[in-house]
Amino acid sequence: MNIGFIGLGAMGAPMAERVVKAGYPVFTTFHKRREPADALAALGACVLSTAEEVARAADVVITILPADAELHETVLGAHGLAEGFSQGKVLIDMTTATAMSLLQAERALSAVGGRVLDAPVSGGTTAAAQGTLTIMVGGDPALLEECRPLLATMGTRIVHVGPLGQGKVVKMVNQMLAATHLLAIGEAFALGVRCGAEPATLYSVIKESSGYSKMMDLRLQGFLLSGSFLPGFKLDLMKKDVNLALDSARAQGVPLLLTSAVAQLFTAASTAGNGSADFSAAAQLVADMAGVDLSRAGGVKPATRTVST
Repeated sequence: MNIGFIGLGAMGAPMAERVVKAGYPVFTTFHKRREPADALAALGACVLSTAEEVARAADVVITILPADAELHETVLGAHGLAEGFSQGKVLIDMTTATAMSLLQAERALSAVGGRVLDAPVSGGTTAAAQGTLTIMVGGDPALLEECRPLLATMGTRIVHVGPLGQGKVVKMVNQMLAATHLLAIGEAFALGVRCGAEPATLYSVIKESSGYSKMMDLRLQGFLLSGSFLPGFKLDLMKKDVNLALDSARAQGVPLLLTSAVAQLFTAASTAGNGSADFSAAAQLVADMAGVDLSRAGGVKPATRTVST
């Protein structure tokens, strides 16, 4: 089975590497930066000029792209996947995007006999490198089973969540909660520090208490408490994901009062210059408003700042 892989970003690059190392022939291309494609080629992948060429070479094409616009361009743009698809080929789209954008792609590909799964992932760059991602799959269950061995090179928890598009919905809900939990941690820990508690003490106690969130493990230890914001997942991408939820809520007539506030805080953090930092920088911005630096014992009280990456 020949595999196409398009989208060699922070998540896609280690995922594609695992597919290559599993022994699949892999074909890729690039848009702005050639270096990730060259790195994959050094492992044995073949770099082609366009998405259309990738589609012609591959039986299954995996895409993991920044957003709707990139998915639309990759599938429906000039020399896109749609121009190279034919009967029986499969698209597995792992982009965090809207269900609408995925269904547009599916209509174009199914017209020439293509098949589509949506399969967003969760777990971050560490899980991507280790092959332990959670993969939320929407689409035909039989097609999922056909593709399961391929997906298993990238994830250990592969869950069928419903018809095509529902993978996007489940990922959207996950991102809403992750962003909200993160900012709640920043706010609560800032108050605790101002009241005299040590951040590390708060973490060690709450980790075993009812206020615990997995986001504490993911973003306190390696980011907030260390003061390092080298991106595992960029703040601007989380901002995009939260705004996808708001767009969906408007379409469904669902009020999202908490998520609206979360979106504003992510916008403020991005505007302050942190868009390319890890998304945990938004929680430090919340702590900055209280005059607290969570990376410093005792809580030094800086002015609002751009975090250092």
